[in-house]
Amino acid sequence: MARLLIVDDEKSLCQVLEIAFRKKGHLVETVSNGQAAKKKIESQVYDLIISDIRMPDLTGIDLLEYAHESRNPAAFILITAVPTMSTAIQALNLGAYRYVVKTDTLVEELSLTVDRALEELALREENLRLRRELLRVFAAQNIVGQSRPIESILEMVRTVAPTTSTVLITGESGTGKELVARAIHEASLRREKPFISINCGAFPETLLESELFGYMKGAFTGAESNRKGIIESANEGTLFLDEIGETSQGMQVKLLRVLQERKVRPLSGAMDVSVDVRLIASTNRDLKKMVASGQFREDFYYRVSVIPIHVPPLRERPSDIEPLARHFLRGFALQMGKPLSDFDPEALAALRGWSWPGNVRELENAVEHAVAVSDGRDGLIKLANFPGSITGIAAGGQQDVQIPVEGVDFESRISQMEKQYLQAALHAAGGVRSKAADLLKMSYRSFRHYAKKYEI
Repeated sequence: MARLLIVDDEKSLCQVLEIAFRKKGHLVETVSNGQAAKKKIESQVYDLIISDIRMPDLTGIDLLEYAHESRNPAAFILITAVPTMSTAIQALNLGAYRYVVKTDTLVEELSLTVDRALEELALREENLRLRRELLRVFAAQNIVGQSRPIESILEMVRTVAPTTSTVLITGESGTGKELVARAIHEASLRREKPFISINCGAFPETLLESELFGYMKGAFTGAESNRKGIIESANEGTLFLDEIGETSQGMQVKLLRVLQERKVRPLSGAMDVSVDVRLIASTNRDLKKMVASGQFREDFYYRVSVIPIHVPPLRERPSDIEPLARHFLRGFALQMGKPLSDFDPEALAALRGWSWPGNVRELENAVEHAVAVSDGRDGLIKLANFPGSITGIAAGGQQDVQIPVEGVDFESRISQMEKQYLQAALHAAGGVRSKAADLLKMSYRSFRHYAKKYEI
């Protein structure tokens, strides 16, 4: 059963069509002019609209444009007694499902056309449902977290995946930017086609160009045969350019041409090759600052950042630490054949108290290390199983303290650690501040002072 709106200034035809479609079980409404139809479209959601083209106040073409601009666009069928080729082409270009000429068999032809249109709508809805389910499964297996930022990212992925718009994913190294890119691909219409990624910072410019665009035999020393580039290999699929902020301005010009013209030319090639590729890029750098300093082309920046998605560092979403750690624990325990199921409380407190400068990648490596060295006798990962950086922070920072070459902001780091200890203690105490203060061996008054300082 579908909801139909029929628009025609011939009331007798409206009545005939209403009877015919009601017999088929559809909910049918009729109006005799375009303005009345606009009011209906504003207040109701229709699956399909059938409209005459020639009406006194508003043409069917005008109504088609209006309907497609509405919040809930419906499938649209135009009918006319005076067909013209130009009108038919215009209607189809504007998104009409079909253009039907009024004849003696109009009711029968419309009935078949409506059946086909509703079948296609049902298929689209099913495809959309399947894409959402695939995204849910992919996210459950790969993008783990319960924080608001992760929920917002997944919602954005659901929204932009069906489009072809270019996406720029920003965030520190190790936050999982490629997983977000893969999620977009898996939830898109291109999911059956290739997803190809390349780290732009891992190649010198000349080698990156040959990797991206391919080359013809003899293009350079060692080019003994023609080779297709990864842009062409990703045709009809998704190309993920990781760390796009590392590209030179010359390479940015070449990639801008691909985005604008949808064509590539292999090195030493004489002809362009058309490509249909959805581009997703990522960077751990501030491209806006790079544009301002002249390090990154402004025109290319606006081309790659049509849809920006930011993945915050793990230290800004501490509620994701435990679910991520358990996710990695299950995977590595299964992989290594160890009967490990959880972390002991001291180990969990250490995980919550660490700042994770290497983000999710560092957490994954730490859990892998812990699983590898654990004897697994009681099924729990112990604090001592973790690398020295984690155990050192839990023991008061006496082990494995390393100062990077560029130095460290001591006050900021200490403040960060204080806040993390407060959050970890509150979590361990079930939100009871007096218990949290006891865990940190401080007075309740001191705990309240620090909680106020860090807005906890």
